[in-house]
Amino acid sequence: MSPRRNHQQRGGGKPAPDERPEAGSGLGMQRTESWQGEEWFVRPIAGSTAGKHYRCPGCDQEIPPGVGHLVAWPEYGGVDDRRHWHRACWNAKDRRTTKVQRSRNAPRH
Repeated sequence: MSPRRNHQQRGGGKPAPDERPEAGSGLGMQRTESWQGEEWFVRPIAGSTAGKHYRCPGCDQEIPPGVGHLVAWPEYGGVDDRRHWHRACWNAKDRRTTKVQRSRNAPRH
């Protein structure tokens, strides 16, 4: 068996970092949901594109890099209003209490 040959794809490959679309540029399956009397934009983030640590507002636990999750923000909110949620936490947001209670050993950030 001969070794596998890796050829460059025509048309380039990955764009340069300054040419990549920013988060919130409309990529992905963005949808709108009503919650707390407001319209919210919700966008799934694939684990392969999640490169930072985030704190989920639903459970107050960390979302590590490489874990798929959701980004949600109010319709009239800006970039600073985006929040990264675990998918299960976003789906359970109506069943949670208004104040998240940490466990005794949870880190304070």
